[in-house]
Amino acid sequence: MQDAPAAVPAVEAVCDARVLVLPGEAPLGAPCASTVGASGTNAIEGETEPLADEGIVVSGRVPIEADPLVQLNAQTYEAIAAVDEAVIEPIAKAYGEGLPKPARKGLSNFFANLREPVVFLNDVLQLRPKRAMRTLGRFAINSTIGIGGLIDVAKKKPFKLPRRNNGFANTLGYYGVGSGPFLVLPLVGATTLRDVLGGAADNFVVPMAVGKPFTTLEYRVSSYTITSLDSRLENDAEYQRVRASKDPYATARDTYLARRAAEIAALKAPGDGIVKKVAN
Repeated sequence: MQDAPAAVPAVEAVCDARVLVLPGEAPLGAPCASTVGASGTNAIEGETEPLADEGIVVSGRVPIEADPLVQLNAQTYEAIAAVDEAVIEPIAKAYGEGLPKPARKGLSNFFANLREPVVFLNDVLQLRPKRAMRTLGRFAINSTIGIGGLIDVAKKKPFKLPRRNNGFANTLGYYGVGSGPFLVLPLVGATTLRDVLGGAADNFVVPMAVGKPFTTLEYRVSSYTITSLDSRLENDAEYQRVRASKDPYATARDTYLARRAAEIAALKAPGDGIVKKVAN
């Protein structure tokens, strides 16, 4: 396995399309539902808008951190990919066939709504008061009119408040904390040290923000399982693209790092930009 390149090749990466080497509930800080790791949100049909209203395009050849654990990461990736192909993929497809899409969408909306307080908190930490108020408005509308978040009423007229991911990993990046080494972890997938720490903070705050019964182990397990299967099912085409590439590990790593670099750059750009793609 060759060492990580000094720069990421040009990659078309749409926020919220992710290829997980193993399904997992992403930290909100990886916020654009990761293309190659369990970092980011659990969107259906690309509805999530991770950063904001005005789309921006970030150029390719994004500088990345070194991959000092390339050998271990590559071996872990291969093991997780094998489990995904043999076990996770069939289960996800059975889940999709057994549960109607409207029901799956409702569950996805419900779990995403419970994470809105974390999005709000990080909007505040990033000194974005207008975006914080929009997030708070989404949470209030969907928690009431949207029947506890099952229906995403807020994104529709007359409210027009689309979902935007945010989290502590994004906040760390916003204030200049580097991504740290690239990692491939069981139950997480492709990630970085910064995203692991940020995701842990997200998952610590959520139960504190929403309270019981969402602090229980049963909730955590069900949330992780449902969002993971849903994400795996909705992003199967991206899984297949990475799997069919010449070097799946390098493709997964480079796509993930390019997307995350673009997301952090978008946070620092004037206005509220959504990363639409990473390209030459």
